[in-house]
Amino acid sequence: MARRYDSSTTTFSPEGRLHQVEYAIEAINNAGTCVGILASDGIIMASERRVNSPLLAPAKVSEKTYKISGHVTTCVAGLTADANILIEEARLSAGRYFHKYQCPMPVEQLVEHVCNYKQAYTQYGGLRPFGVAFLFGGWDSEYGFQLYQSDPSGNYSGWKATCIGANNQAGKSLLKNEYNKDEEGLPNLETALKLAVKVLNKTMDAAATSGDKFELYSMKLDKATGLCVHHILTKEEAQKVLDAVAAESASAGDE
Repeated sequence: MARRYDSSTTTFSPEGRLHQVEYAIEAINNAGTCVGILASDGIIMASERRVNSPLLAPAKVSEKTYKISGHVTTCVAGLTADANILIEEARLSAGRYFHKYQCPMPVEQLVEHVCNYKQAYTQYGGLRPFGVAFLFGGWDSEYGFQLYQSDPSGNYSGWKATCIGANNQAGKSLLKNEYNKDEEGLPNLETALKLAVKVLNKTMDAAATSGDKFELYSMKLDKATGLCVHHILTKEEAQKVLDAVAAESASAGDE
């Protein structure tokens, strides 16, 4: 029955499903894992690096984490070419808002704009859904630090910690058990970094042994200037986090 309806994004099946949208979501489930964690003093995003060939030249910029504006960053799982179109749309929208109102665009409003753009590609004939999911992390003066997840259908939701891409269910299960397990409130950036590495080790085909297997990103607020500070950890910094996680795991195993 599905074969009669899965070639169109605009036709519902008798079960009330849009198969092309579901297929796009399934494609994302085969992409490199991305993790987002809301901390008390910022946001952590971690993503798996997949190197298809050792002959590839090193990327000059991040292929997983993109800065949209001074207060919003996104992490990508899925087709990078599709993501580039949506990232440019988000940057354009944020720039226009700032030019018009002389203040940064609220984070959720920016996320909603991108998701409305994605939703339109599920409603008109001759188009296909964008094969990409995003984690949006940002800060605004009204709600502070915020973390959102969106998928090809145009839906979005706010999270304290979440995971997209390959083995995301295993990642979410670990986050559910480990995030704020002591009920002491949101973790700090250092603790969130370690948790993000634990999740990637859980979701990757093989546990990471070096810092070049994943990318770690942090966002925090500079209280002196009121601006967000964006930082992608170097391989050496990532290796230190990985070693700390390995040491904690070894000590927990000895107890």
